[in-house]
Amino acid sequence: MSRVDVRKFYLSVEEAFHEGGPRPEKPLLRAGIAAVLRNPFAGRYEPDIMPFMDELKPLGLEMSQRLINALGGDPKRIESYGKGSIIGEGGEMEHGALWHVPGGYGMRGALGGPNGGDSKAIVPSVTKVGGMGASIDVPLHHINAAYVRSHFDAFELRVPDAPRANELVYVIAMATGPRLHHRVGGLQVHEIKGEDGLR
Repeated sequence: MSRVDVRKFYLSVEEAFHEGGPRPEKPLLRAGIAAVLRNPFAGRYEPDIMPFMDELKPLGLEMSQRLINALGGDPKRIESYGKGSIIGEGGEMEHGALWHVPGGYGMRGALGGPNGGDSKAIVPSVTKVGGMGASIDVPLHHINAAYVRSHFDAFELRVPDAPRANELVYVIAMATGPRLHHRVGGLQVHEIKGEDGLR
């Protein structure tokens, strides 16, 4: 029986038209979704936590699809992604690290990778311990080439009543394009070779 007990999902969507410069042809959409769930290891040390990682994989896929839908429903529009976790005070950092595979591969699978085409780049990540209302800045970069400087970004998200001491907040974030008005050089999207997830 799965120990994944979700209390709530929390979704945040941003539609940006400009940052003081010219308006792009389409607004930039950025969004993040958080799942607030019970931490089955809160308040104790458990040496073998790996089975819970497998139990979380369906959650990663479900959240990825919810987020793609919130961004218009077309996975081909997604250009950047990232993931993160906040652990309530009854847990430890390693409980957040359990999200690496379910969150990362959930997004990559929903976007057509890692073996189906898109999303060759590693999914950037951040993990922290925090109290209720703690915010997290989820790092973002391009889904196919981590060195694409125009897509270096972050999406801030907080759930006002989470995490409680015995809870985890697992987060994924996506965006439909680069930073607005990006102009600091580096590898360009049209220069991506797609060989190793870096360039």
